[in-house]
Amino acid sequence: MSPAEGSVIVAVVNGEVISLGDVDNRRRLFALSTGMGISADVLARLTPQVTRQLVDERLRLQEIQRRHIVVTDKEIAAAIGEVETRNGMPPGTLRRRLAADGVEMRTMIDQIRVQIGWGRVLREVLGAQAQVTGADIKQQEDLLKAQVGQPEFRISEIFVPVADPAQAEEARRFADTVIEQLRAGAPFSVVAAQFSQSQTALQGGDLGWVQPNEMDPAVLRVAQEMPVGAISNPIQVPGGLSIVTLRAKREIGREPATMLSVRQVFFRFATPLDPNNPNEQQRQALEQARRVSVSVKGCDGMEAAAKAAGDEKGGNPGELRLESVAVPALRQLMATLPLEKASQPLIADDGAAVVMVCSRDQRNLGVPNRNELAERILNDRVELTARQLMRDLQRRAMIDRRA
Repeated sequence: MSPAEGSVIVAVVNGEVISLGDVDNRRRLFALSTGMGISADVLARLTPQVTRQLVDERLRLQEIQRRHIVVTDKEIAAAIGEVETRNGMPPGTLRRRLAADGVEMRTMIDQIRVQIGWGRVLREVLGAQAQVTGADIKQQEDLLKAQVGQPEFRISEIFVPVADPAQAEEARRFADTVIEQLRAGAPFSVVAAQFSQSQTALQGGDLGWVQPNEMDPAVLRVAQEMPVGAISNPIQVPGGLSIVTLRAKREIGREPATMLSVRQVFFRFATPLDPNNPNEQQRQALEQARRVSVSVKGCDGMEAAAKAAGDEKGGNPGELRLESVAVPALRQLMATLPLEKASQPLIADDGAAVVMVCSRDQRNLGVPNRNELAERILNDRVELTARQLMRDLQRRAMIDRRA
């Protein structure tokens, strides 16, 4: 696209211009996120929905600015880091990929700035409703107790709004395009972060565990029938279309789990290990791991050793679920290693690690704690407020669409 083409005005929102260059950057960002080829046909299919999304984002940004809400660069950098972590990308990967494909980093930064700022607008609008009371939580607990043994679903969603019935067919074509790419292997969380208009976009569309009484009936019917990992067809819901994937399924109140608190010290190899011919740096790293294994006592000692090895978090990966440890040998080790006793060095191609289990607790994860219930209640209120406020902003706005 030439500079002259990029400056073509496609919409004016309350006096502020959205250019064809803005649209092109966003649709290229989406194409890059999903792995779609950036052909003229693909870009044309994306254009109408991308334009509508940019119009809605501009309305949100104007409301953020009207309320003098500031989103810092540090917060944006942290959100980008979370996207990279969620998708197994080393730090800085997104910036490099965008640059390689001719997409301005500002495109992603602007989108994340609006997502974060809009969340704060909604909490302002909620006011006292943003405070979840003990009575609210108790009511939710009673509802869950009444449903023990019934199925519940771990779902992620991409929500495509349809504000005007005349846009319904266009929105469905866009949803079909998204689903085509998801089924071809595009990461659901990346696509949701780019195009979902739900408040869960920054979390990759993750709704968490959802009970049948909390779900739209049409979504529930699909979730009950689809296998884990499947991608739904577009589902008509109030306000638009929903695309869902079923991540897991369980019975309410029944999910026994072993939860671990772990500390680890890792000594990285500068080059991949040849077990038959380790180099000097690798031998030194292995010797350091052996010293930690025999000399460190207790989890406080492991934290100190990890920090000495350059791990600012003290070797604490956060709480782990034993059943989710993918490597069978490591899972068995964590299940049987005496508490607060360092393991023998665990050697891989990229380094040597020593681990210690600090605690091992049996829990029923099918029963959410009070903090989780409070967050669930608040998220529901925020989502409802978001859709109501967007309708108000759209109704009051002066929008001139030119393409």
